[in-house]
Amino acid sequence: MMKKRNTINYFFTVLLFLVTCFIASNIFIVFWKGSPYLKEALLSEEIQFSMRMSLKTATISTIIVMFFAVPSGYILARKKFWGKQIVNAILEIPLSLPYLVLGVCLLTFFSSQIGKELRELGLPVVFHQNGIVFVQLLLNIPFAISMVRSLIEEVDPGLELVAQQLGASSFYIFYSIIFLLCKRGFLSIALLCWSRAIGEFGGTLMLVGVTRMKTETLPGSIYLNISTNHMELAMATAILLLIIAMAVQLTGKFLNQKNMNLWRIER
Repeated sequence: MMKKRNTINYFFTVLLFLVTCFIASNIFIVFWKGSPYLKEALLSEEIQFSMRMSLKTATISTIIVMFFAVPSGYILARKKFWGKQIVNAILEIPLSLPYLVLGVCLLTFFSSQIGKELRELGLPVVFHQNGIVFVQLLLNIPFAISMVRSLIEEVDPGLELVAQQLGASSFYIFYSIIFLLCKRGFLSIALLCWSRAIGEFGGTLMLVGVTRMKTETLPGSIYLNISTNHMELAMATAILLLIIAMAVQLTGKFLNQKNMNLWRIER
């Protein structure tokens, strides 16, 4: 019996090793091929524009996402109301849709009378930089709400009950218990949303297109450079995205660890 168990463990370990090698080799080859052209990419006016566009839109959309996600996640985690399951089901739909489909949904929505009204009010969306933010919002709001809800559910409801019995207001309970205990978790979620927003491409392609020096983000720059056979710049731009992703991942792990330590202290 022990021998069979060891055999299974060896087999699973081999599978893990193969997957790790596959992922690592893909990342390594991009760094190897693209690193000689990284300086050229950083000095390129086009890449600088796409980087500014990515950073600006991702930051704006992430702030808006967290503004809606934290209170929405709190309500879903703590309150019972009619239609809660329906709301959960609707919020989960975008999580399983391809990004291109999200882009088609947004294109259809903003090509209607609503989009025309917004344009007349000075907020064009279709084939405009504003559309990039809307794509990122639709991509990240359901994801952030789900993450926030799971995070808040980890907090002991008894803490809020005790505070309520002591006469604390709803706002004070939320701030002093939920927000302070989960603030690093919220920041980690915001970083993940920010990283996802920077890497989004399919929905952006459908709603705003990819026009050089106008609606060009870092993923869009990769697409344009590959389509024009500038593989060196494409790989160098991919390195920039990899560096951003790894930095966000490491920061998120650090914040999550700090959050877990804080919960242990509180308990």
